[in-house]
Amino acid sequence: MFDTAELGRTVSKEDYARQAAPLRLDLLQTQFKLKKAPFPVIVLFGGVDGAGKSETINLLHEWLDPRWLIAKAYGEPTQEALERPLFWRYWNDLAPKGRIGLYQSAWYSDPILRRVYGKTSTKEFEDSLDHIRNFERALTDDGALIVKFWMHISKQDEKTRLRQLEQDPLTSWRVREQDWENWEHYDEFIEVAERAITKTSRGRAPWHIVEGTDENFRTLSVAGTLLRRIHEHMGAIEALEKSGKPSESREDEEARALEGLSYNPTPGVTILSQLDMEQKQDEHDYRQRLEQLQGRLDQLSRQAKELGVSTIIVFEGWDAAGKGGAIRRIIPGLDARLSQVIPIGAPTAEENKFHYLWRFWRHIPLKGRVTIFDRSWYGRVLVERVEGFASEHEWRRAFSEINEFEDQLVDNDTVICKFWMHITKDEQIRRFERRKTQEHKKWKLTEEDWRNREKWEEYELAVNEMVERTSTRRAHWTLVEGNDKKFARIKVLETICGSLEQKIEKVKSRKA
Repeated sequence: MFDTAELGRTVSKEDYARQAAPLRLDLLQTQFKLKKAPFPVIVLFGGVDGAGKSETINLLHEWLDPRWLIAKAYGEPTQEALERPLFWRYWNDLAPKGRIGLYQSAWYSDPILRRVYGKTSTKEFEDSLDHIRNFERALTDDGALIVKFWMHISKQDEKTRLRQLEQDPLTSWRVREQDWENWEHYDEFIEVAERAITKTSRGRAPWHIVEGTDENFRTLSVAGTLLRRIHEHMGAIEALEKSGKPSESREDEEARALEGLSYNPTPGVTILSQLDMEQKQDEHDYRQRLEQLQGRLDQLSRQAKELGVSTIIVFEGWDAAGKGGAIRRIIPGLDARLSQVIPIGAPTAEENKFHYLWRFWRHIPLKGRVTIFDRSWYGRVLVERVEGFASEHEWRRAFSEINEFEDQLVDNDTVICKFWMHITKDEQIRRFERRKTQEHKKWKLTEEDWRNREKWEEYELAVNEMVERTSTRRAHWTLVEGNDKKFARIKVLETICGSLEQKIEKVKSRKA
């Protein structure tokens, strides 16, 4: 794979001067055009130590307007990052639409090095590459342009390069003991890198292997490729906008081929229609049961804190179904210093500049803490689907993106409790009418609530498919019969406590 990057290609000073000036101008002008583009440009630099990754990023800073660049180089994760899923820091550092992000030693570095040094098995390495593919697919399906450069030099050239840096007093600080240790494992590194490139070089995010020995050749190769990819992407976006047709990836096509799984031969029969909505909580026992469960939750959440187990609680449901009431009964069982409630509404102007999952990744709790989402990322497959805020191919691909997102949370010792708060249509109208007469609840009733009610059947079908596609063994949905508020609140608390107990026992067994 890397033979073509060891050909000894060079560019003379004269040829470089002739080509660099117009290339730099074109790249700068393109950057200005990008400011209004509906996508970010994410540029990754990986490769052999000493192959020019840092130098190339520095040069792009000279050529381009740094005000519209984001540059990140990754080393060992901070304690804050260690307490969250692996991709948390990468989601937080994403470039917004209209900007170029330059990333060195990003999401490929750690999986490759850990495999080279035998810290992970072949299966664990392959699993990490699957996560990377899913991450990049989520970004490219959302319109992002990903340009990946693998900077390569031969083993002898790397040794020479490290020696030169080491002998120069001005650059000797750049050579670490780890760099020489990596050089000793050069052959293993190349073997693992080949596998990573082979598995993750896909249609919308291919790798570009760059021969890094000659600085002039390396610079023109990277800058020229980056410019070409941006122009191609801008042209493709313009063509799609003119045609009015969504761009579908292979995964979208596969999803469409499986649409028959969601066919309902019995109209009106959904997972919600089968719930027993007559269930009630005995009034006399409610207070005692509530206090018992809140006390149990307090003890379990403290154990979870000691074990580093995080908790995410998601509430979705009909308007007036009791989400807020259920959340208010959870809060007394939690330490206020270790928990927070995130209310989710329409995305802000800033949030619209990123992938829709970006704003949720920002709120992932630290280990041992609890975050409650009052509405969540499922808005993409519910309100955005039904109201037409997301195109069909956008909400359809969201099912797999959400499953991947939640898998990473569970892998990071996070308990996920997802609740759909369900009430009947008749009960909803009764609650709406009561809200009209209650001063402290009038503000809750909006025109949007009435409008959503008119699309009840569409929402019910959307919920049915949401549960079908995203209720997994690791992060399953709990459907809460909410016509009786007391019954609903007790069921929610029992479910959270039960889920925490199961997770705590698993973590204890693993650590024993």
